[in-house]
Amino acid sequence: MKQISPQDLAAWLSDAGREKPQLLDVREPWEFEKARIAGAQLIPMREVPARHQELDPGKDVVAICHHGGRSQQVAVFLEKAGFIKTHNLVGGVDAWSRTVDPTVPLY
Repeated sequence: MKQISPQDLAAWLSDAGREKPQLLDVREPWEFEKARIAGAQLIPMREVPARHQELDPGKDVVAICHHGGRSQQVAVFLEKAGFIKTHNLVGGVDAWSRTVDPTVPLY
């Protein structure tokens, strides 16, 4: 599992020549409604063991949460489940809002 900064993820998402990663938001639905990164898929952390087959294990997956703790646990789980291209968004949605996209609300 790799760590990825908000700035590096933003650069990746804006690079037309690079395949986009799967953005996996593992927060609770109420958090996802308050603030999210465009294009992210919501699978709450507690549901990941039962729903991880909804993701493509051959593609890059960037796990996202509020500050990076839950998403790191999910990224480790996915790696153990055979996902070889997992990334954890350092600082989560909070860091994304503070450093990349201030239109994403803080909470």
